[in-house]
Amino acid sequence: MLGSLGLCSLWGLISVSLVKGSEVLAVGDQDWAQFNTTGIRIQNGFERIYIQPFGTNGIRVRASLLRDPTGRELSALLDPPLEGPGGNQGLSYGQSIGYLGNATLQNGNLVANVTNGVLSFWRTESNGSLSLLTSEYTDDKALPARYYRQDFRSPSFAAEYSFTSDPDDQIYGTGQQACCMDNTVNKKGQVVDLINFNSQVPIPMFMSSKGFLQYFNMPSQGRLEFGAYRTRFVSSEATVVDYWITTATPGDYDTLQEQYTAVTGRQPVPPEWILGYQQSKLRYYNQTQVIDLAQRFHDEQVNVSMIVVDFFNWQYQGDWSFNTEFWPDPAGMAAQVKALTGAEMMVSLWPSVEDLSVNYLTLQENGLLATTRDGPGIQDSFAGVYTRLVDSTNPASREFLWKRLNDSYFSKGIHNFWIDQADGGTLGEPFENNGQTINSLPYARAFTQYFIGTQEGAGKMYPWLHQQAIEEGFRNLTDPDPATNGCQYMSLTRSTFAGGQRFCSYLWSGDTSSRFDVLLQQVTAGVSVAASGMSSWTLDIGGFTGLDVDTAYGQQLFVRWLAMGTFLPYMRVHGDRLCNIPADTRQYLANNCPNEPWSYGEENYEIIKQYIALRYQLVPYVKRLFQMLHDTGRAIMRPLYYDFSVSDEMVVNATATNNPLVTHQFMLGPRILVAPVGVENATTKDVYLPRLPEAWVAQNLSWSHWWNETDYGQGGQIVNVYAPLDQIPVFYLGEKSDILAGNV
Repeated sequence: MLGSLGLCSLWGLISVSLVKGSEVLAVGDQDWAQFNTTGIRIQNGFERIYIQPFGTNGIRVRASLLRDPTGRELSALLDPPLEGPGGNQGLSYGQSIGYLGNATLQNGNLVANVTNGVLSFWRTESNGSLSLLTSEYTDDKALPARYYRQDFRSPSFAAEYSFTSDPDDQIYGTGQQACCMDNTVNKKGQVVDLINFNSQVPIPMFMSSKGFLQYFNMPSQGRLEFGAYRTRFVSSEATVVDYWITTATPGDYDTLQEQYTAVTGRQPVPPEWILGYQQSKLRYYNQTQVIDLAQRFHDEQVNVSMIVVDFFNWQYQGDWSFNTEFWPDPAGMAAQVKALTGAEMMVSLWPSVEDLSVNYLTLQENGLLATTRDGPGIQDSFAGVYTRLVDSTNPASREFLWKRLNDSYFSKGIHNFWIDQADGGTLGEPFENNGQTINSLPYARAFTQYFIGTQEGAGKMYPWLHQQAIEEGFRNLTDPDPATNGCQYMSLTRSTFAGGQRFCSYLWSGDTSSRFDVLLQQVTAGVSVAASGMSSWTLDIGGFTGLDVDTAYGQQLFVRWLAMGTFLPYMRVHGDRLCNIPADTRQYLANNCPNEPWSYGEENYEIIKQYIALRYQLVPYVKRLFQMLHDTGRAIMRPLYYDFSVSDEMVVNATATNNPLVTHQFMLGPRILVAPVGVENATTKDVYLPRLPEAWVAQNLSWSHWWNETDYGQGGQIVNVYAPLDQIPVFYLGEKSDILAGNV
């Protein structure tokens, strides 16, 4: 591959064609074909634009008004990147052009061309031609492609950036939209609101089926609009518009992810123990319950890797410590759980702080709480009290938070943390008055202000920096796992931002409803977040709310969901269950309903134990997938278009229309296809087996049924398979013994 050095002589020697619509432009001796390796600066009146090589086959663009970027703006990019050029380059440039100027910059296979002031991006092909990826959107009657509104009291501005698109483009990624109507993998035609709340973790990035990935390196609220002919990024508040683009051969999504994660970070390998079965519910509310639970797992001889203590283990929000009335000996509890089961423990923490917390005055007096534009800084309410958010964007707040977590939990043997409700702005929901019966009143969300800026301008960075508080603590108190150079312990988070994958952390899909259609919707959520660079992902097996363990429907739904969870990056059971047992009124939300493997009927218990045992058989394979993710950014939970866009037109066409026959299936790594059952009382299921690429056929690979070993050949057909509760439709490629040994 040609690098970004030594290309001047190359361009002087050859002539290629640049195709834009029906217009063909010669490349070589033309004036526009000037380029350099350091960057382009555009002085466009009050607007200043810097275009620079960054990462492998990547270009970074930054634009500001009236003054240059400082280089200290909020950013999730690694500088220098893990791979490719562009580290610590500041605002360097080799060319400076003015109004309606012309210039060209190439980095590897990506070319940025400015013609009459309009910026476009092209991919160099193996035959020497150039393929248009996208350009700034221009029309005789359209707003400028770079459009600004500066109506703030500060130097910030709102921005709208428009780029060309084709009607048949397919758009993937954009983060997680996990509940409950969005069943799409192809986001073309949609508007994605860039605001984080429960189950919604939009990431301002996308991959195009034309073979490029574009990421807007800005934590502001706003929108991504994917129209037929125009893609528009809208930022509510910015001081610099900052985006990055890269390219690869169409259909090569792994290379796009490799290049993207090289500039935003790669997932550390999680500890092997966490890849087993994780037990949680809303909620185990005292120490005795947890010890009894561990004893039951021991007596039943069922493997468990982690036991989780959910919210309100504290006395007051913001204490970040156990309520000693119900948790008198955390260290002894953790040690007993470990001795009985070998399991680690995880504890929930919320970002909310109420006035009665032991930490409230210290946090308030030292400016460690987020505030609001006016008033006393209240962001939301829960459990009958108004709350404020700890300002985890402030390094001093992160230090304070970790000290409390270490003193209360980590030093006592509880090493893993569940970051809940920390979506930013409010206490985790798209509305105000969380936990109150009046939460349907249409109050505007609080105008939250942080150490780093406003919710509108910086709010999507809040959950990311909240994760970082835990990450900084881990790094200060633990060494990397000597076997993998990865994580010893993990945090679980409901929200994040681009680059969150570089933490010892995993994302889950939030508080989903317990229904069969939502079970299937979680597939589209999981593969979309994986296409956004984040494969360290899981969900609430069984859904979070609405599952009654005493009903046949609830029991069947749980087993179907657990079967799918066996083949996810993490196998995690959680939920707020319904049952015929009354709640304990002594504590808030002290739900006595069970959610353990033995809670769903004797016949189902045998099936559940089989799935848990299978999960532990799969651990070597899943561990290998995480190592590949760490090395190259290769996604774990893979939509079918990742591997079969080139070999199977059916996959392409079905993904374009979001046909559930294809979009409700996924690959776990390169060897296992999973087709969850999402229909009540179903006994069979239609499964589409994609046509294998020629290179795979040459390796004598074929689709084999996981449960009965039937060989279905090289695919390209729909098969109807028997699908009882104990046999989720799963197919594999190669030798099953190799898969179970972790040989990929």
